[in-house]
Amino acid sequence: MLKTMRRNVKALKPTLWIVIAIFVISIFAIWGGGGRLGESDTSRTLITVGKERISPDTYHQTLRQRLEAVKRQYPQLDLGTIEQLNVPQQVLQQIVEETLLLQIARDMKLGVTDGELRDKIVSYPVLQRDGRFIGFDEYKQLLEWNHLPLGEFEAGLKKEILVGKVVSLLTAGVAVSDEEVWENYRKQNESAKIDYLVIETGKIEIADKPDAAAIQAHFEKNKAAYTIPEKRTADYIFFKTDDLKKEIKVTDSEIDSYYRNNISQFRDPEQIKVSRIYLPFDGGDKAPVLAQAGDLAGKIRAGEDFADLARNFSKDDKAADGGDWGLTAWTSLTVKETDEIRKLLAGQVSDAIELEDGAAVIKVTEKTAEVTRPLAEVKTSITSILEDEVARRTAAEKVARIEKDARRRKNLNAAAKENGITAATSGPIGPGDPLGDVDPSGTISQALFTLKEKEISKPVQTYSGVGLVQLRTIEPSRPAKLEEVRDRVATDILDARKKEKSLEKINGVRASLTDNWDLAAKENSLELKSVETHRHGQYLSLVGENTEIDRLAFSLPIKEASSPVEFPGGYVIVRVLERQAAARTEYDKNKDAERTALLESQKSKFLQSYLVMARDARNVDINNDLFMTITTDVLNRFAGEE
Repeated sequence: MLKTMRRNVKALKPTLWIVIAIFVISIFAIWGGGGRLGESDTSRTLITVGKERISPDTYHQTLRQRLEAVKRQYPQLDLGTIEQLNVPQQVLQQIVEETLLLQIARDMKLGVTDGELRDKIVSYPVLQRDGRFIGFDEYKQLLEWNHLPLGEFEAGLKKEILVGKVVSLLTAGVAVSDEEVWENYRKQNESAKIDYLVIETGKIEIADKPDAAAIQAHFEKNKAAYTIPEKRTADYIFFKTDDLKKEIKVTDSEIDSYYRNNISQFRDPEQIKVSRIYLPFDGGDKAPVLAQAGDLAGKIRAGEDFADLARNFSKDDKAADGGDWGLTAWTSLTVKETDEIRKLLAGQVSDAIELEDGAAVIKVTEKTAEVTRPLAEVKTSITSILEDEVARRTAAEKVARIEKDARRRKNLNAAAKENGITAATSGPIGPGDPLGDVDPSGTISQALFTLKEKEISKPVQTYSGVGLVQLRTIEPSRPAKLEEVRDRVATDILDARKKEKSLEKINGVRASLTDNWDLAAKENSLELKSVETHRHGQYLSLVGENTEIDRLAFSLPIKEASSPVEFPGGYVIVRVLERQAAARTEYDKNKDAERTALLESQKSKFLQSYLVMARDARNVDINNDLFMTITTDVLNRFAGEE
């Protein structure tokens, strides 16, 4: 599930030469007001790109919108998964990349004409109905209904046009040959039906453990493989927000004030779900079409299934879905239809609606009035938000005070004592190592490895609180002594023996293989796996991705058993039962589309490399502490919405 989510969350990030302006996500998904942190921090700078400063509010709102988009696709999304998917980091990167591209566009003196903006509007996907622009009156009404200012929307479209222009210019020199297009198509479309027998080294039993002499001999022979990586020891202090929250008392007046100042955050908008049947006039007499629409409306009221009738009679692009226009798509229908929708109650069906080019029958399948959740219902989540804000602010103040004393004294331990707390000592740790339950993510140890000896860090923000660390000692990487790695050496010897025994066993199985691989698997306690359609780069159960198996799948003679192929967990024997080559005739039909797809992929790779260099050249700087603070605030609010 998480792998699927990773792929699809990445898909939410726009391809850079078809950039969808960040704000467009909000056209049909307004989450609510910016909140206290987003508003109070707008004077500060989160990201600096060259001389351009980006306020925290831009990131604050964009992250909220992105989380809402992901939540709609994956209702089970929780905070742990958000962190694993790195959604906040993806959003931050998106903002930086868009800013870089717009700066490059300005350097190239690119602009957007009124004609280009008009063309963009009339061709914009959400402003189309039956393949045509809905008209400027309905366009403005659509924006108004969704509380999106016209100027803001069109400014975003101009950005999108500019980004498209600069990307087109930057990638104009990228090309693909006919041979590359065919090779890419071939790899994507040829397939093989394969069986594979697997022996996992972890399941091999070794009776005798290595003795002292064997361990000594193996260590002496492979000394270079055994090193002790650099370790660092530090003094540190850390204030956990959960601990500080226990001391915080939020008053009813503070809760009430937050509720009133952020009322839109607790407002569930009106929800209307609509189904539609559309019958075009097609230039003929309107009367029969209107009569047919009226007849269908009568049948629906009499109990016939709307979806079945829509599939049989409707002529718009939602007919195959049973006429379902969902909760938002219907807002792009004509004014006549949307006015009727707003009049109908849940379950009601309209009469035949005469349109310029056809007739429609509308059914409101669901209708929920806009509701503002009462304070009593959201009081607990508001209390948690306010407690977290105060706790994080308190932690930052405590750390700042100790930091000042520590820098003056050049001693964090002494400064901590002066302020009535005791600094802890980490013991030797590596970069990214967790620091107990204080910092399981390893943020503090990462900061530790950026310091010189005796140096004191800046405040380190983590998801669970704020800390400060002073580097005490550095233990450089060095060759290991046998006593330090004895258990590891013993394990390596056992693993080598298991591997040797696995290879010996699977070679023996291969030597006696018949066509009955199922029997061979049962007799030798092996795993037999089959893949009906194996393609290049495909993940294989137990084995993972394996380039050698890919090669064999498309080169091994049919039904011939391969030699054992090693993978990290053991060995595998492969046979090909059938092979389906990519059809050159089919390729010729789709060659232009394949060329376009490959070209876009190559342009994307080039552009990403270019943007990495642009980041360095334009001195992109990110206030990581502020980033962490805002991220934590948004995630806490998000948790409160669940």
